[in-house]
Amino acid sequence: NLEEFFENELSKKFEDMIENNEQLYFDSEEIESLVIFYLEMGDTHFAETAVNYGLKLHPNSIELKVKRLEVLLDLNRNAQARQLIDELEPSCSETTDYLVCCAKYFSNNGNPKKSIDYCLKALELEEEENFLHNFIADEYHNLDDPFNALKHYKLALKYDPIDDYSVESAMVCYQQLNKHEEAEEFLQDYLDQFPYSETAWFEMGQFYFNRKNYEKAIQSFDYLIAINADSAGVFANKAACYEALEQWQKAIEVYEEQLDLEYTKAFTYYKIGLCYKADKKNIEALRAFQKSLKEDPQFYLSMMEQSDLYLELGSKTEALYFAKEAVALNENNLDFQKKLAFLYIDSGKFEESLSCLKKLVDAEPGRFYNWYAYSEVLMLVGDYKDAIIVIEKAVKSHERAELYYQLSNCYLNLGDEEKGQEALKIALELDATLSDDMQQKYPYIKDQVKKVKSKKK
Repeated sequence: NLEEFFENELSKKFEDMIENNEQLYFDSEEIESLVIFYLEMGDTHFAETAVNYGLKLHPNSIELKVKRLEVLLDLNRNAQARQLIDELEPSCSETTDYLVCCAKYFSNNGNPKKSIDYCLKALELEEEENFLHNFIADEYHNLDDPFNALKHYKLALKYDPIDDYSVESAMVCYQQLNKHEEAEEFLQDYLDQFPYSETAWFEMGQFYFNRKNYEKAIQSFDYLIAINADSAGVFANKAACYEALEQWQKAIEVYEEQLDLEYTKAFTYYKIGLCYKADKKNIEALRAFQKSLKEDPQFYLSMMEQSDLYLELGSKTEALYFAKEAVALNENNLDFQKKLAFLYIDSGKFEESLSCLKKLVDAEPGRFYNWYAYSEVLMLVGDYKDAIIVIEKAVKSHERAELYYQLSNCYLNLGDEEKGQEALKIALELDATLSDDMQQKYPYIKDQVKKVKSKKK
C-alpha cells in the first residue's frame, strides 16, 4: 500500500528529527498526514508534538489549527479546546473537520443534543456521511433513544454498506426496542446483499441463540465457519448452543475442533471438562481439567473443578490440595473460600478453616450463616474469647436466637454463669423451639435452661 509506505517514511523522518534534535521542513499537508497517522495509532504524544511543530512552521494554517483542536479533544483538554473552537468559528463554520470537533467537544462534555446539532450541520456539507450518521446514532444511544439511534445506524449503512460497527449497533437497538421480527428481517435483507458478511452471520447466530432457537443459531455459526474456518471464537458460540440443548458430546466435538485453532487451550479444555461433568462422565472430566492445567498451571477454575470431582470420587486429600491451590491464586473468590472452608472442616482441620471464614465474614457481613459458621468453629477449637467478640459483632446486624445460644455456651465454658444465663434468656425469648437442638449441641446449656425457666416462673 503506497499510502502506508509514505506514512511510514514520513513518521520515520519526523521521529529521527526529534531524536537528533534537528529542525527540518515539512509542508502543512505532511504535518496533517502525520497528525492523522499518530491519532489513528492512538499516540497522542507524537500527534501533539507534530501539530505544535507544524504550527511553528505554518502559524497561520487553519487546517493545522483544526488538527490541534482534534489533538486537544483527544487529550481531554476541554478548556483549551473551547478557546480554539471560538477562535476558529469565523473561518471554519463551513468545514466538516471543524464541525466534527465541535460535536466531539459537546459529546465529551455530556451534551449529546448539541453534539447532534453540529453533526447535522456537518451533514449539509455532504462529506463523511457514514462517520457522521454513526456519530449521531451513538449520541442518541447516550440519550437512551434507541429508536433514533437505529435510524441513523441504518443511514450510516447507506453510505458504507459494509460497516460492521453499524450492523452490530443496529442489532443492539433492535434488542432494546424488543423488535425481534424486524431484527431478523434486517439481518436477512443484509445477508441477501452481503452473503459473506462474517459480522452479519455472527449477529444472526447470537440473535437466534438469545431467542433460544439453538438449531438456527448453529446453522448461522456453520455458515460463518464455512466463510472463515479460522475463527476460533465462533466454535465456542456453536458449542454453547449444543450445551444449551444438553447435547454434551456434540459440544465436546466442537470444542475439540476449536483446540486445533488455538494457541492457548486452557479455557477450552476447561469447557470440555464441564461438558463431561454435566454428562456424568467424571473420569473424562478429570482428564480434561488436568489437560487444562498442563496448558496453564495457574488456571484456577480447572483447579477448583478438579477439587469438586475428587470430593465426589471420595478423594478428600486431593480435593483439599486443589482447593488450596485455587484459593492461593484467587483469594477474592468467595465461592472458593467457602469450598475450602468446608473441606478443611470436613477433614477436621478447624484451625486452618478460620482464615477462610474470617474472609467470608469481612466480605459478606450481611450473611448470617457466615457469622454462625465462624463462631461455631472458634468454639470447636476452644477459642471462646474470640468467639464472643465475633458473636457480639454479629448480633448487631443479625438478631438471631442461634447466636445467643452460642454466646451463652461461650460464657458458660469460660465459667461466667451470670452472662451465660443472660444470653440464654435472650435466646429462649427469640426462639425457644431451638432449645432441644442447642442443648444437644452445647451440653453446658442443659442445666442452665432449667434454671432460666424456673426463674421465669
